[in-house]
Amino acid sequence: MPTYRDEAVVLRTQKLGEADRIITLLTRSHGRVRAVAKGVRRTSSRFGSRLEPFTYVDLQLYEGRNLDTITQAETRAGWYAEIGLDYERYTAGTVMLETAERLASEEREPAVQQFRLLVGALHALAGGRAPGQVLDSYQLRALATAGYAPAFDHCAHCGLVGPHRWLNPSMGGALCTTCRIPGSASPAPETMTLLAALLVGDWPTVEAADPRHAKQAAGLVSAFVAWHLERQLRSLEHLER
Repeated sequence: MPTYRDEAVVLRTQKLGEADRIITLLTRSHGRVRAVAKGVRRTSSRFGSRLEPFTYVDLQLYEGRNLDTITQAETRAGWYAEIGLDYERYTAGTVMLETAERLASEEREPAVQQFRLLVGALHALAGGRAPGQVLDSYQLRALATAGYAPAFDHCAHCGLVGPHRWLNPSMGGALCTTCRIPGSASPAPETMTLLAALLVGDWPTVEAADPRHAKQAAGLVSAFVAWHLERQLRSLEHLER
């Protein structure tokens, strides 16, 4: 069977048999991949802790019919100590991993930009930035990378330059008074400014935001993600805001 090498972030693991695990990965060149790590649950495993969530690895795999098999794994960066031991960072990071898995829904479809975005977001999360800010920025940028970029500075329907008062995830973002539809939210102007800053990574604006506007923005980001993924992320129920 053909073998290949790739870089990957471990998204999720699940037990298989007595000693193996199925590892769900977001790879640079092959997109989402599910692979078996044989014997990884044994204390003598050569993989050690290299195949745990929040780990960035170099892998060698060989292709299988349903699941690939990991034959080599070398750690490039491990963020578990910084993320996994802090509840707020861990829950935010778990939402990020689930978002990445859901957006890379087609297996073996290249997802280079999503991969780079996730690596950068995990690095920022481990580096000390506020978990909620990193999560909200990551999710908006991940949606944009997947082709669902929300509009915050112009009307998502007619293109009229804002600022605008109304916002609706199903319409793609901000709406002018003419294009507004029933059920649209009316966030504070400062929240709209914050959402635009989160989308482009304007950290000075993000960090200066009032907590009230940050909380409102977080709810709207979750609404955008739920709309485009067609259901709420399971990991969100553990997230503290």
